[in-house]
Amino acid sequence: MSKYTVDDKLKAVERYLTGKEGYKTIAESIGTVKSLVITWVKLFEAQGIEGFNKGYTSYSSQFKLDVLNFMNETGASLRETASTFNISSPSTIHKWDQLLKTEGLDALKPKKKGRPSMKKETNKLPPAEGSVEALQAKIERLEMENAYFKKVEYFSSNAGKITNKIKAQVIFELKCQYDVVDLVEVAGIPRSTYYYWEKRLNRVDKYADVKEAIKKIYHEHKGRYGYRRITKELKKYGFTHDPKTINRLMNELSLKCMVRMKKYRSYKGNVGKIAPNVLQRDFHANKMNQKWVTDVTEFHLFGEKRYLSPVLDLCNGEIIAYKVMSRPVYQLVGDMLDEAIKRLKPEDKLILHSDQGWHYQMKKYQKTLQDHQIIQSMSRKGNCLDNAVIENFFGLLKSELLYLQEFESMEHFEKELEDYIEYYNHKRMKAKLKDLSPVEYRTQVLEAA
Repeated sequence: MSKYTVDDKLKAVERYLTGKEGYKTIAESIGTVKSLVITWVKLFEAQGIEGFNKGYTSYSSQFKLDVLNFMNETGASLRETASTFNISSPSTIHKWDQLLKTEGLDALKPKKKGRPSMKKETNKLPPAEGSVEALQAKIERLEMENAYFKKVEYFSSNAGKITNKIKAQVIFELKCQYDVVDLVEVAGIPRSTYYYWEKRLNRVDKYADVKEAIKKIYHEHKGRYGYRRITKELKKYGFTHDPKTINRLMNELSLKCMVRMKKYRSYKGNVGKIAPNVLQRDFHANKMNQKWVTDVTEFHLFGEKRYLSPVLDLCNGEIIAYKVMSRPVYQLVGDMLDEAIKRLKPEDKLILHSDQGWHYQMKKYQKTLQDHQIIQSMSRKGNCLDNAVIENFFGLLKSELLYLQEFESMEHFEKELEDYIEYYNHKRMKAKLKDLSPVEYRTQVLEAA
């Protein structure tokens, strides 16, 4: 078999990595065997171009033992192990394995070549017990152990358990200060395991850009998005990954959706009518300004109360108008209604649905609806399911804002409430709107129709 230069090997690897040719085709074209081409590719993936430079000509018994331990612990093949440790031939490792099994550890010791050395070997004796050198060595050892366990505790705080990867990561950061031999002893892992993880830690993270995008989306939405929504949002950044992959990456980044929805429990009271239930739980609307729903909710913070009165368009779920006040007076609903009516066009035929709250029974409220030819609709008494869409909005609002964030003052809460409604209308995707926000759906779909 002829020898191949580094350039020949690189050309063969490049042909394979383009994806147009297989191992067998490349091997036949250059007059070699398939297994050799596979070895070149694996070596290049593990070591880069440096893997083709001439490796060790003599290996220590400890190095051989580390290689065999790595292969046994990780389950790597002979070829993968040879690529990892830059050993030219996988058969060399097989030979070491057989020697260890048949003749023991002494068989792995390298045989000296050439004339024996005339230099006398001097064995350095350990420092005497109680000497300054012994005490200094003991202090350094304790400092190393302290530094190691501090870093292990820091790295494992999010993971929940101490893995070999975490141990190797700590050793990697401390190896500039202490010897690797001493660090792996404290860690309780073989050196081969450490070197295996060191190579992996030095590799370029192929998900680095995706992780940055995940963190940006997660913090932009203030922890309200889980991995499914983040997967959909990533498509806008040009990333298409399986949701399970995104879930794994979020776990690695210790990012979890902070929203925990509370189960809604309705109460059904006596059935009565103030205005007919025209809507009849038909929450579907084909166009804007066809069906609106409204209600009032209360927030209690810092010993104060705030009341929110929004109106929601059932076509796209958009909050088209709202009012916040410290008291639940009629002006709370009246001002909201006046603002919402500005959105109407002369040709619109609108149904406005609410519960049987006293605001909606006021003559002033009902007259405003009549003046603008708006059909009034009311839920049955004590049956919140008749107005489930606005109740669902209140549930989201409290889960994604009130229960999720800490507020410094009532003014801070009001500002965050304003920001949330802006976020809900313009950024928060909804599955039933083809993963668009309410405003995006209105501008991209409805106006284009």
